[in-house]
Amino acid sequence: MAVQEIPKKCKAGIVVNPGPDFHLEVVDVDVPSPGPNELLLRLNCTGLCMSDVHYMLNDLPFPKQMQEFGVYSPGHEGAGVVVAIGSQVSGWKLGDRAGVKPMWDVCHNCEQCWTGIEQWCGNKLNTGLEVAGTYQQYITSPALYTTRIPDGVPDEVAGPIMCAASTMHRALTDSGLKPGKWVVFPGGGGGVGIQGVQLAKAMGMRPIVIDSGEEKAALAKRCGAEAFIDFKKESDVAAKVVETADGVGAHGVMTPSPT
Repeated sequence: MAVQEIPKKCKAGIVVNPGPDFHLEVVDVDVPSPGPNELLLRLNCTGLCMSDVHYMLNDLPFPKQMQEFGVYSPGHEGAGVVVAIGSQVSGWKLGDRAGVKPMWDVCHNCEQCWTGIEQWCGNKLNTGLEVAGTYQQYITSPALYTTRIPDGVPDEVAGPIMCAASTMHRALTDSGLKPGKWVVFPGGGGGVGIQGVQLAKAMGMRPIVIDSGEEKAALAKRCGAEAFIDFKKESDVAAKVVETADGVGAHGVMTPSPT
């Protein structure tokens, strides 16, 4: 196993008293060792997804991270560098930039994994739920399922891309929408929606954002929205969408997750 100097302990934000009255505490935890097919990452940034909050609230119909898996550090949007490499890993080197996704790993051996819908794999492991999450400085990640981060993409941008942007990218690609088509983003000024706007623009689509406020209007237009419809100012939002979209209407609607 190739390594560089690694501390024995690292900082982690752990959830205390999961449920309606949870809180996070920063404590020292053991730095894990990567398995033969894993990488050890030193994370520089983590995103904060509302799903993390729900995990800590224990208000989703999911297994409970602490009670069932003994996982105390949430988080699933991490960006950092490789600091140790498992003995069976090839193609990675120390110092490579890498990111951790919401799905820590999948089985790679079921119909869902074979057909490109591995998010439905019945044996997937979720980062920050069944395994330690990105609110921890050092975590392991399966080499085969670790995301490479290219130069030029800052860590603070790469982290949220692991979840929010990938969610929107999947929705846009699965929609079948083509360049030149109008696509509407209700709540498009939020964290997930605004990444969808940027992706849609890059894919040649024509984004319309429905949200409220001058700050979000400026952000949406700066990120590629062709139009911003303020639902607090428009009496008939649907009619305004039709008017904006050549008098015919949008070809698709992308609704960011409420979580």
